[in-house]
Amino acid sequence: MDGHKLVFIITAEKGLVMSTNVAIKKLDDYRWIIPRSGKMKTEGLVYTDEAMLATIKKDASLQQVANVACLPGIVGRSMAMPDIHWGYGFPIGGVAAFDMEEGIISPGGVGYDINCGVRLIRSDLDAAEIRGHIPRLLKALFKNIPAGIGSRRKDLKVSGKKMNELLIKGAQWTVSNGYAHAGDLEHIEEMGCIPGGNPEYVSEKALNRGKNQLGTLGSGNHFVEIGFVDEIYDEAIAETLGLHKGRLTVLVHTGSRGLGHQVCDDYIKLLLKASGKYGIDIPDKQLCCAPIKSTEGKQYLAAMACAANFAFCNRQIITYWVEETFQEVLQMGPKELAFDLVYDICHNVAKIETHEIDGHLKKLCVHRKGATRAFPPHSELIPQCYKEVGQPVLIPGDMGRYSYVLVGTKTGLMETFGSCCHGAGRVLSRHKAKKAARGRSIIRELEDRGIYVQSAGKGTVAEEMSEAYKDVKNVVDIVHNAGIGKKVAKLKPMGVIKG
Repeated sequence: MDGHKLVFIITAEKGLVMSTNVAIKKLDDYRWIIPRSGKMKTEGLVYTDEAMLATIKKDASLQQVANVACLPGIVGRSMAMPDIHWGYGFPIGGVAAFDMEEGIISPGGVGYDINCGVRLIRSDLDAAEIRGHIPRLLKALFKNIPAGIGSRRKDLKVSGKKMNELLIKGAQWTVSNGYAHAGDLEHIEEMGCIPGGNPEYVSEKALNRGKNQLGTLGSGNHFVEIGFVDEIYDEAIAETLGLHKGRLTVLVHTGSRGLGHQVCDDYIKLLLKASGKYGIDIPDKQLCCAPIKSTEGKQYLAAMACAANFAFCNRQIITYWVEETFQEVLQMGPKELAFDLVYDICHNVAKIETHEIDGHLKKLCVHRKGATRAFPPHSELIPQCYKEVGQPVLIPGDMGRYSYVLVGTKTGLMETFGSCCHGAGRVLSRHKAKKAARGRSIIRELEDRGIYVQSAGKGTVAEEMSEAYKDVKNVVDIVHNAGIGKKVAKLKPMGVIKG
């Protein structure tokens, strides 16, 4: 990331700014267009405001939006959310849809951490009454949920037929094995299962990496966060979601761990060859891809679905350990805790969905990389209990500030294939964040603000300090003001465990 330096030139045309060979022009206060040029098959559309655009311009992500627009079979625009930053192939925060007959599937449009996602758990507990227990809760959570690079479980190892069943069935496996209630499935995107998973297309190396990582957090920006509802922006919707001011919440953010990473790595190598085999002209080899209907494309989709289903199971099993830990530390039963899953969403995935294009329903492959699904009220694919308000959209911020709950909108469905931002978006690389943290105690600074952190190492905490990220409030305000998401509530952290 540090090696990508861009030059920006103000042209004679009013409002037009150049990023290397990429022009970007203001459409309105929250939408900026990258006009079609060169080999681009469509325009680029970036959701941002003028202030945040200055930050976005510091890396190569605008060029990546333009590069995605060059891919075969793209439908609509190549898009990016306000948390956009440079990624592998696609920008993080990128959204693009492709025709099922002429279009492609690209691992770079999904990412290495397949189905990295977030889930929100609500409780009837008064957060103020729990605050004094936060250090003990964090210590117990850190003990019960392995965290850090390569973290593994000794008490839950899944392989052979059990692993195959899990990769095919997703979260249903956790219900069958006592880690979830059947009612939880309705509150998970796609009922906790991406269809079409086939373990035959998952390598032995990927299976071995994942076999004892269920129920583990991993490292980097993954976390379990104890917080509370700090502000309500829409009382009626918040009531429907079960969110009440001052009540305790838990956020879980993690993905498919080593299994998903290996699936991505395996298929980047395969699809690099496929790009040449099918004569696909790609502007960046990181955009390696294959036709959706090709053998290689179908194999990747089947393996990706397996990794996504692993991630759904991973978050559900972590939730099981979170609830058990709260019961143990607070000496409370399930009824007293009243933990309920609000929703679980993924933000690194490609999915086959039906959308309205030029007045006709069309089946598309929608890539969301560092972007999350955000479907509006009355969508067939959201829980019955949320039909009138829309799908919950969970936007975690950094560990020192706040996170947000939104719902999807009709505008978002029509403009972005029902997509929204997924978080704050980095502004400092991990190396630069560590450098900026030298001589400081980030953990002590957070404690002074009433936020406790338990981590496998100080390095991770430094990499994840608030200054390493955009202010998620600004990101959320852009999608809210653009009408592609609607703010419902703000959550504030009290304690966080990280790898």
